[in-house]
Amino acid sequence: MTKIACIGEVMIELAVAPPAPQGTELKALSYAGDTYNTVVTLARLGAETTYVTRLGDDHYSDAVIARLEAEQIASSAIVRDKGKVPGLYMIHNSSDGEREFFYWRDRAPARELFLHEEEIAALEVKLADTDMIYLSGITLAIIGDSGRNNLAAFLRRYKAKGGKVAFDSNYRPRLWQSPEQAQQANREILSLTDLALLTLDDEELLWGTDGDAIGELLARYKDFAIDEIVLKRGSDNVVVLRGDQRSEIPVPKVTDIVDTTAAGDTFNAGYLAAHLAGKGPEECAQQANRCAGVIIRHRGGVIDKSVFLDEVAQR
Repeated sequence: MTKIACIGEVMIELAVAPPAPQGTELKALSYAGDTYNTVVTLARLGAETTYVTRLGDDHYSDAVIARLEAEQIASSAIVRDKGKVPGLYMIHNSSDGEREFFYWRDRAPARELFLHEEEIAALEVKLADTDMIYLSGITLAIIGDSGRNNLAAFLRRYKAKGGKVAFDSNYRPRLWQSPEQAQQANREILSLTDLALLTLDDEELLWGTDGDAIGELLARYKDFAIDEIVLKRGSDNVVVLRGDQRSEIPVPKVTDIVDTTAAGDTFNAGYLAAHLAGKGPEECAQQANRCAGVIIRHRGGVIDKSVFLDEVAQR
């Protein structure tokens, strides 16, 4: 198993808790964020992991560090910003488990990732022996134009030394000034991507569609040197494109869905862990489906470790 670093934002999470007497609404406090959810699951699946973000110097940031270290995730690449606190988000679920998010993150320290030259230089040293870097479209969105330019330059240097890049576009329109801005940022990172973990809904929302999703995707990315493209399509077959080979892997049915939060993040972790272990596309997707099938049966982006591992083993 090779080493992987995940770059992004972890937030304070307030998820639905069982109702209290007299109808009082309770929320369960935890910590989550798309790349954070992925790095935790990667570590649980045996990968050697590092998390890269910026946090504050508050109690909640201390708790995030403690949780990462309890999961055996290296936190040495995390910068602590004096006087800052992490962003916060709240989950609202409908009866079918679909979710709606509400955010308070405008001043979160993670928004300053890749803005400070000394931090970038230090990160380059700390990730020198890391085989793969994983990031998402949310990471791109929150760091702004200067951060994105510095990140792209950082990744070019990293790839020149033999590193690989995995990317999930994870498009959230409210984080961008316009679709055109998001498209430009995605093209830049996709040109540096070796393994793309995409979602059909995000692709259609970001780029539009005429109905032939696979054909449009191939045409869109034909000039990028992406070794492997994985397309998540909800309950429909996962499509994996590796060179001229196309595989379709069925998604097992899950009937007791509670909360779809982190389904894609957890899928990505399952796929990446198997990929790093040298597995083929079918085995990677099967493990990814098992992981996603577990997380959607529970509330929140990260669940109890023993529960997760036991249920993955049973699927």
